[in-house]
Amino acid sequence: MPSPLRTLRAGVAWVSRTRWFRRVGPTIMPPFERFMARLTGGRVTASGILVPSLVLHTTGAKSGEPRQTELMCVPDRGTWLVTGSNFARGNHPAWTGNLIKTPAAEIDYRGKRIPVTATLIGDADREAVWATIQSQWPGYRKYEVAAGRTLRIFRLERR
Repeated sequence: MPSPLRTLRAGVAWVSRTRWFRRVGPTIMPPFERFMARLTGGRVTASGILVPSLVLHTTGAKSGEPRQTELMCVPDRGTWLVTGSNFARGNHPAWTGNLIKTPAAEIDYRGKRIPVTATLIGDADREAVWATIQSQWPGYRKYEVAAGRTLRIFRLERR
């Protein structure tokens, strides 16, 4: 029998893959994440209520300025997997380009700032990594189909 949390995640996963959410999510989620950060002093992200999440701190690939993004993550044997789904839009999110240019980054995870190095997952490992991601977030790979592009997946390892 599935746990209540797993059942809830499956329902939220279904909603998050709808055309409606892919259209409104980019507008409503960032302000909601900022609200949750203010409300909890940065200890809780909105997405972190249902799934493991982190705040990724990168250096802008074009600007060189500090950037931060709230992301769902999949903890995997002492590392974290993050996927550049960008709400299934046709373009890669900016943070993925930031990591490609400057793999050294930091994350806020469970109230701790952790320096990490990002590695882009290659073709040889993609299927195994997708299986790990989908065990956490069922149906997540449908974002790749909806986006019509190969999503960038990164493994974040402690430096």
